[in-house]
Amino acid sequence: MLWTFVRAMRPHQWVKNLLVFAPLLFTPRVRELAGWGLAGLGFLTFCLAASSIYLLNDIVDREEDARHPKKRHRPIASGALPVPIAIGGLVALLAIAAAIAWFGVPSVPDQVAFAVWPASYLALNLAYSFGLKRVIIVDCMCIALGFQLRVHAGAAAIGVKTSHWILLCTFFFALFLAFCKRYEELGRQGEASGQTRATMKDYSVPFLSMMIGPLAALSILSYSLYTVSPETIAIHKTEGLMLTVPVVTYGVFRYLFLVFRKSEGGDPAKLLFSDAPLIIAGLLYVGLVLAVLGSR
Repeated sequence: MLWTFVRAMRPHQWVKNLLVFAPLLFTPRVRELAGWGLAGLGFLTFCLAASSIYLLNDIVDREEDARHPKKRHRPIASGALPVPIAIGGLVALLAIAAAIAWFGVPSVPDQVAFAVWPASYLALNLAYSFGLKRVIIVDCMCIALGFQLRVHAGAAAIGVKTSHWILLCTFFFALFLAFCKRYEELGRQGEASGQTRATMKDYSVPFLSMMIGPLAALSILSYSLYTVSPETIAIHKTEGLMLTVPVVTYGVFRYLFLVFRKSEGGDPAKLLFSDAPLIIAGLLYVGLVLAVLGSR
C-alpha cells in the first residue's frame, strides 16, 4: 500500500519543480551553499504540494481516468489505492509542505514572501480541479501559470527579484508543453472507452497544431532575447549565455519531432528522462550555463 501511495504521488513529475532553482542558476547566489539550501527547501515544498494536487485530481477524475487507455492504471482510478487513504495522505502532504514553507525560511518577512507562492499554487490548482480544467485554452493557461509560480517561489526563497524574462520564457514554454499534451491526448481518444477530458470535445488537431507552432517559436525567441538583453548582460557581466540558444532550439525542435512524428508528449516529465537526445541536450545546457556564469 505504501508503494502504491508513492506511485499516486507521481514522483517522476517532480522534475517540473526544478524550475524553483532557475532564479538561483541565473544569479550570483549560485555560488552560495545557503542559496542552494533555500532553493532546495522551495523545491521540496512544491514537490509535496504538487503531489497533493495530483492526489486530489485523481480522486476527482477517477471515473474519467478509468476510461482512459493509460490513466486507468493509476492507483486511484484502478482501485488499488482506496479514496479514504488517498485523502488522508493528501492532508498529510499539505501539512508537511506548509511546515517546510514556513519554518524552513530564516526570517519572518522572507517566510511571508515565500509562502505566498505555494499557497497561490494550491489555490490555482483547486480552481483548476473544480472548474477551470473544463474551459478550453484556460485549462492550458492554468498549467503555464503554475510553472510561473514555481519561478516566483524560487526567487522568493533566495531573496532575489524575479526576472521578467525568465517569467516570459517559462510561460511560453509551459504553454507549449500543455498544448502538446492535449495534442497527444486527442490522438489517443480513439483508444479510450469514453470521453477522457471535458475539453477534448472542443480541441481539434488543426487548432492544436496552430497553437503549438507559434508557442514553440515564442519559447525560443523569448529565451534568445533574454540572453542578449542589456539587463541580463549587466547582471551576469557576460554575453556568453547566447551560446546556450542553439541547445534550447534543438531541445524544442526535438520535442516537436517526438510530438508530431512519434505521437509522444503526453507526459513531458517522463519524456525528459526517457529520450536520450533530450537528456543529453539538458545536461549540455546546464553545463554551458554553469561554465559561462562561472568563467566571468
